[in-house]
Amino acid sequence: MKDEAQPLEFEVLPPGSTRDDMHLSRIIAWILDDLIPIPGTKYRIGLDPLIGLFPGLGDSSTAVFSSLILIHALRAGLPRIVLVRMALNILLNSLVGAIPVAGDVFSAWFKSNQRNYALLRKHAGAARNSTRTDWIFVSLIIGAVLLVAIGMSLLVGLVVYKLFSALLAA
Repeated sequence: MKDEAQPLEFEVLPPGSTRDDMHLSRIIAWILDDLIPIPGTKYRIGLDPLIGLFPGLGDSSTAVFSSLILIHALRAGLPRIVLVRMALNILLNSLVGAIPVAGDVFSAWFKSNQRNYALLRKHAGAARNSTRTDWIFVSLIIGAVLLVAIGMSLLVGLVVYKLFSALLAA
């Protein structure tokens, strides 16, 4: 008997979202954004702003954990615009979080993981189209990110120009 080769089927992400995914997303959001209560207040902070205090590695490592919620949203079949909104929440938190101290205060206030978990809960299992508010939010965030990127590029260009000017004048 001759064995014929059978093609292998691969799945990058298994379809559907399980209760375990929702539970894991809730735990990730809680640990990164609400783990530690601030005594005397109703406010809580998570590990995200604390880990973000470590330059470079901090914000990028928390972005990786934040992306797990995004992966669960993808498996749950959320609309693309909601996935983009969630990704932009992570991007905004990482970009602003890269600013020493002020970025960590922003991260403690913004709570991107809790926002993303709320979006996941709101849109999971519902065949719902994206709303005008989703598109407005995404457009504003893209515009803000572009403005920050252009501003940073101009600032870096100015610093490099001043350095070269100082070196050539000396």
